[in-house]
Amino acid sequence: MGMTGFEKIVARASGVSHVQPGDVVYPVADLAFLHDGQVEASRRDLDDIGIDRLWDPSRVVFVTDHEVVYGTPRAALRGQRIRETARAWKIDHFYDVGQGGHGHIFPLERGMVGPGMFIFANDMHCTNFGAVGAVGLRAGGEIISVLVKGSLWVKVPATIKVMLRGKLQQGVLGRDLGARLARDLATRRFGVDATYRVVELDGDLDQFDRAARVALCNAPTEVGAASVFIAPSKAILAQANQAGNRTFEPMYSDPDAVYEAHGEIDLSALEPQVALPGGPEKAVDISDVVGVPIQHAFIGACGSGMYEDLELAADVLRGRKVAQGTRLFIVPGSVDSARRMGVEGLLAVFQNAGAIVLPSGCGPCAGGSMAPLTSGETSISTAATNGAGRMGAKDASIYLGSPATVAASAVAGYIADARQFDQTR
Repeated sequence: MGMTGFEKIVARASGVSHVQPGDVVYPVADLAFLHDGQVEASRRDLDDIGIDRLWDPSRVVFVTDHEVVYGTPRAALRGQRIRETARAWKIDHFYDVGQGGHGHIFPLERGMVGPGMFIFANDMHCTNFGAVGAVGLRAGGEIISVLVKGSLWVKVPATIKVMLRGKLQQGVLGRDLGARLARDLATRRFGVDATYRVVELDGDLDQFDRAARVALCNAPTEVGAASVFIAPSKAILAQANQAGNRTFEPMYSDPDAVYEAHGEIDLSALEPQVALPGGPEKAVDISDVVGVPIQHAFIGACGSGMYEDLELAADVLRGRKVAQGTRLFIVPGSVDSARRMGVEGLLAVFQNAGAIVLPSGCGPCAGGSMAPLTSGETSISTAATNGAGRMGAKDASIYLGSPATVAASAVAGYIADARQFDQTR
């Protein structure tokens, strides 16, 4: 019996020749990611049991991305304690404020994470790493076990295979497909519950660059998927090898790999999608919501914060202005992208349009710690999720869309279809 690419990576990391759904294994992490919000609690938990050494500090990554601008003295104190912990634990890969950016984005851009790698992280959106054929699994608070032992028990999840057929229409983006995928999984269109399942994407994938694949891997996380896996194309593998200055060893699914369920999506039939307030799986065709007034817009976060996403937004905003009464926030996913924005002219496009450029990181998606919403306001953004209170006031309304949709909406002052803007150049 063959294995999926996901299962092969888990088997390799666990030191065994074969795994199947239901097996309990102990994979050793190639890298373990700890984001800023979990550092204090992890330090406290290990201090309480007298542990002051990590299993391998060279394979532990600290990332400050949720709270990159200290708005209160308490936040500044947290930052200080994170730096103290990084020194005490001798962390080799510590990306403080202004040094890395979003921990689910810059490791892909820099080739820290590449095909065939196995990653543990405390944050659920490590599923992004599946965009290049790596495996990312959330450990939550149990990340302390990984810090101390390098491993954590894992029950191998079953896999849902979704075939993508056809070609996206002009103006329909990877983020739109991600929204439809989340809806299909949430409604059990493929016949099974997505909770603690791997979603493997296959089919007509060459049309999707790395940023689009990140958007595809990001969406299923919010409906309970344990991981998402896309086998790397030759182009994605070459890009990773170049960025990481190393040769990665990708894993591909066997022809006789066993799947719990199969599904298919017709890409040619897809329209731009907007997720209604309450969850990213509440996706509808954009025509259902065109005209809804907005006061707030945000482009960035882990699903749509790569440089290519910013280019998509800039294409819409170039030569246009953000509507009066609407504020638009741009958050590059990495400091590398922020620098590139200046060099290649995107920064000027955003500033000339009247957008506000924030530091690299999670941006408003991190609980509204920056650029929050007030009572009664409506936002459209590329945030990872849109539950009540996600970006401030609980009675604010948050819609989700692609970078192009959000940019077009910011210009219009209401939810708008970016394809109509293309016709008015």
